[in-house]
Amino acid sequence: MTSRHASLAAPLALALALGCSSGSGTGGAAGTTGAGGTMGAAGTTGAAGTTGAAGTTGAAGTTGAAGSTGAAGKGGSTGTAGSMGTAGSTGTAGAAGKAGMGGAAGKGGGSGATGSAGTGGAGGSAGTGGAGGSAGTGGKGGISCTTGAGGKGGVSGTTGAGGTGGATGTDGGPAGWTLTWSDEFDGAANASPDATKWGYDTGGGGWGNNELENYTNRTTNVATDGQGHLVITLRAESYMGSAYTSARIKTEGKFTQAYGRFEARIKIPGTQGVWPAFWMLGADIGTNPWPACGEIDIMENIGKEPAVNHGSLHGPGYSGGNPLTGTYTLPSGKLSDDFHLYAIEWETNVIRFYVDDNLYETRTNADVPAGDKWVYDHPFFIILNVAIGGSFPGAPDTTTVLPQTMTVDYVRVYSR
Repeated sequence: MTSRHASLAAPLALALALGCSSGSGTGGAAGTTGAGGTMGAAGTTGAAGTTGAAGTTGAAGTTGAAGSTGAAGKGGSTGTAGSMGTAGSTGTAGAAGKAGMGGAAGKGGGSGATGSAGTGGAGGSAGTGGAGGSAGTGGKGGISCTTGAGGKGGVSGTTGAGGTGGATGTDGGPAGWTLTWSDEFDGAANASPDATKWGYDTGGGGWGNNELENYTNRTTNVATDGQGHLVITLRAESYMGSAYTSARIKTEGKFTQAYGRFEARIKIPGTQGVWPAFWMLGADIGTNPWPACGEIDIMENIGKEPAVNHGSLHGPGYSGGNPLTGTYTLPSGKLSDDFHLYAIEWETNVIRFYVDDNLYETRTNADVPAGDKWVYDHPFFIILNVAIGGSFPGAPDTTTVLPQTMTVDYVRVYSR
């Protein structure tokens, strides 16, 4: 059997202070000295100082020249408005964490809060008007006031912090089980499976079931996709005498285990004649040929039964077309529509079969035909493959669509 995986200024107050002084005129015989012009009052901020009135002319005297008006004090320049602080960028949302062993996918972090806009700087104070000019000849110009200092720029808003990444699901697997081995298939796109964990069965010849494919070790038939999956691709192509190519990988010689929970999350292919599988063989097959070594089929589907999973045990006296077997039927839809979790829990003298944690079959040593042997008491290795044709699924026909893929999210093994 085989298996398939799956981011004001303060108004300008011009301080003009106009000062006025008067010169004394030389009096005529009867003329009274012209009174000095009254000093212009110091200009209030923005208004010009008033010019003093000229002295009255004496009867005979020459009018003294009016004192020159004091120059207006220069108004202080308006302070420059502070620049508005830049609003903080919105924080980037955290990425969702990948599902942990037996845990739910981590939740994506929320977006960071947007930074507040910086407060605008206060405008510079208006300059004080110059003092009025002193009386006398050519009144002295008012002293220029100091230019108001520019307002201080607003502080830039703080950039929102990035959202926290989603937490990885908690490992530990189902209650009571401890992870002993796994492959999450985190390799680069178009990379071969991890050679420390997987080897290959290659070739054609029917594989004892009249299958039509030739298994290869090419990445066109089996590779990681760079997104955390292994993909086995069944293709229609002429290759070494076969009309189809596919892949069959195994942990033989790299990982074996007796007893425990064995599970894989897989999206299977679905078309007439296609036969995906996730299964196991006894590690002693080299010295104890099938079926005496034992076979455990965790997931087997055939295209003509799109909603049905087969779970089976093959051993001496109950193999081939007569295994200890049971089926699970999806309540609606096809198994190829989405990922499903296929698993067994294997303990001494009992093996339980699950789809999406629904227990659908339990086998014990009491189910073995009289005189035959329960052979599930030693280490087994794991196999993933996609076949086409053969006595179980039947041949492809005009409805068959190729290529087809089996996508494996992960394979995990636990022990008590």
